Amino acid sequence: MKIYKLLSIGVAGLLLSACNQIDEQDPMGGELTAAQLKDVNLIEPSRAEATFGGMFSMMGQPCYTFGTGQGRADDFGFIAMALSQDTEGPDATSDDSGYNWFSTCGEYTSRQVTYANPRLRYSMPYNQINIANEILSQFADRDDEDAINKKAQARAIRAFDYMALAPYFQFNYQTSKDKPCVPIVTPETPDPATNPRATVGEVYELIMSDLNYAIENLTNQRSDKSRINQQVAYGLRARANLAMGNWAEAAADAEKAAAGYTPYSIEEVSTPSFYDIKDHSWIWGIDVTKDMVIDWPYQTSCSWIGSFSANAYAAAVAVYLRINVLLWNKIPETDVRKGWWVDENLHSPLLSTISWAGVTGDAISTLEIDDVKMAFQPYTNVKFGMMSGIGSDVNDNDFPLMRVEEMILIQAEGLAKSGQEGRAREILENFVKTYRDPEYNANGRGLSLENEIWFQRRVELWGEGFGLSDCMRLQKPIVRFHDDKSNYPAAFRFNIPADDPWLLMRFPQSETNANLSIVDNKGGQTPEQDQHPELRDGVTD
Repeated sequence: MKIYKLLSIGVAGLLLSACNQIDEQDPMGGELTAAQLKDVNLIEPSRAEATFGGMFSMMGQPCYTFGTGQGRADDFGFIAMALSQDTEGPDATSDDSGYNWFSTCGEYTSRQVTYANPRLRYSMPYNQINIANEILSQFADRDDEDAINKKAQARAIRAFDYMALAPYFQFNYQTSKDKPCVPIVTPETPDPATNPRATVGEVYELIMSDLNYAIENLTNQRSDKSRINQQVAYGLRARANLAMGNWAEAAADAEKAAAGYTPYSIEEVSTPSFYDIKDHSWIWGIDVTKDMVIDWPYQTSCSWIGSFSANAYAAAVAVYLRINVLLWNKIPETDVRKGWWVDENLHSPLLSTISWAGVTGDAISTLEIDDVKMAFQPYTNVKFGMMSGIGSDVNDNDFPLMRVEEMILIQAEGLAKSGQEGRAREILENFVKTYRDPEYNANGRGLSLENEIWFQRRVELWGEGFGLSDCMRLQKPIVRFHDDKSNYPAAFRFNIPADDPWLLMRFPQSETNANLSIVDNKGGQTPEQDQHPELRDGVTD
């Protein structure tokens, strides 16, 4: 039965997490090997340009870091990275159990250099960077329209990947521009085995160069939303400018990225949503097809982030992704997003709009089906619906990489920090009052405008991979509990100061073995239960 299958996989995951030695793998910062390229080409064999297509589809599929066919339940590309970053942040948690493959993130043992989870998070971006570099090499001598388009998308993807690495290997740009970050790998890199860490400033110089090229050479035409067009490139540059403290530029780029897109309406997010790349608020996303999830249904957002799949870890063994009660308590009752999570009594108005196995409303929370679903826990998320229907065993949910709502919030933050607070407040209030809470007042919580915008990001983008990177960018502590107020498992219940060196990722041992020029991060220690109860973040105080 399914639950026993999950148990065996879960136990194997714990063993791999605890003692897996991965120093025999090829370095992800090295050259693209024939085997890696073959794996990517196998993703979409029907396409003549499988390398280019695979550069995108790999974002929602197993990376096979430990060998072709050796899939792990926590190995599903960027989606698994996003979940890892969120569960290392202050706002998302799940059970501390033998079924939870992401427990290393909750407890911050993810800094151990031989553990599998951080290895996967390092490998996925560099695998994709290698494929982007391969495309750039293949088309280096061509300047026709198709070649330029492919090179522009490849450079945008490379920028995206470096932005998926940089915030976690060094502190933010403003304080640490000249400190070591991650190695830069391009087609011109002479010897990956002697490739030291570039500085934060150097990494962002490459990011900006790549995105400038993409913006200059792309149009808004594309085959589908899984590909990159000029607006996506503007959105990526908005993120980069935000990270660098180029506030006015971030706002301007975000406005260009958002043009023509509209946020989800209150009605649209009054039922479980956020699963269809075709939705009008999505600028860019991962298009997960039924064919992609046949072999590995557990390596999906449905299995881990959503709560409504009949073929999942979350529902079958109750490792539901839940919001921190400290943040949930700050959401007004008039805000539709309050219902994106069940309350302490397992109630959410969103449940009245759906049914599972003939059960409708709050009864879904307590519904139990052998080997399929266990009861929800307080503050379980019901934000994410199901592409194939509530209770489906087909885990083909798409995953958002960029929504217009994020761009609106970047615009507000960029304007606020560039001295245009009035305009920033106007944009923020127009968005929230129109699309989330008709009674919203930007001053209602008594927060600074900066913290109010961060609050809105934390609620709006919850579960989409921004939790830890925002804390790192804003130099905020990780605050998971106040005194006796917490819904975190004991092993995950601690606060971390904003400057704690343990926040910085460590390089996988396989990479430091292969690239002797890497000097690893050091300092800090695994957090202890209930440490730093005095910390506050300015939002959940």
